[in-house]
Amino acid sequence: MHTIKETHFVTRIGWLRAAVMGANDGIVSTASLIIGVAAAGTEQHQILLAGLAGLIAGAMSMAAGEYVSVSSQSDSETADLNREKRELLEDPEAELEELADIYRARGLTPGLALEVATQLTDYDALEAHARDELGITDLSKARPVQAALASAATFSAGAGLPLAAVIFAPLESIIWLTTVASLLVLGILGFVSAKAGGAPVLKAVLRVVLWGSAAMAATALVGRIFGAVIA
Repeated sequence: MHTIKETHFVTRIGWLRAAVMGANDGIVSTASLIIGVAAAGTEQHQILLAGLAGLIAGAMSMAAGEYVSVSSQSDSETADLNREKRELLEDPEAELEELADIYRARGLTPGLALEVATQLTDYDALEAHARDELGITDLSKARPVQAALASAATFSAGAGLPLAAVIFAPLESIIWLTTVASLLVLGILGFVSAKAGGAPVLKAVLRVVLWGSAAMAATALVGRIFGAVIA
């Protein structure tokens, strides 16, 4: 017999979600910050300082936020698994019947459901209950450190693009160069994430480009208004 190992898009959910969110937020928030500050008539070194501060604060915030939120999920999973361990020790017969009920509800005959539940319990009772009762698998299991590192790294990578525009572009060209470059990279990000996740490409590209455009337009307007007021 030959074992066929298939690769599914769902195996990428854990890191892909955090990576896409981090890169998208890095581009949009930093570009928006730079555009807003530039629209207020600020000097180039001040724009660069604001963008750099946004990169550092944003990367740390993304890492902390992902770690805290995913850790909460991990804590809940651990609590449920510990409860299942206790129940398996205290009343294994009831747990076996509970597992068999799950398989009956999925369409197995009573006898076959009990046989499957018995064999899976003999093999690894906790894994069977985690998967079929709690919905916890290796694919869906929370990984706080992985999520935090992916978010921080991709946020920094995304934020680096608008900062490059500030460093290399003339002051009078910062706004439009940052806008064009950021929207272009957002479109590429939407394309890559759609391909990696098996999602519709056009929908993903339009989604990130439209929201990015809205964020940059809003901050440019605010910067222009407050810059005029301060001046």
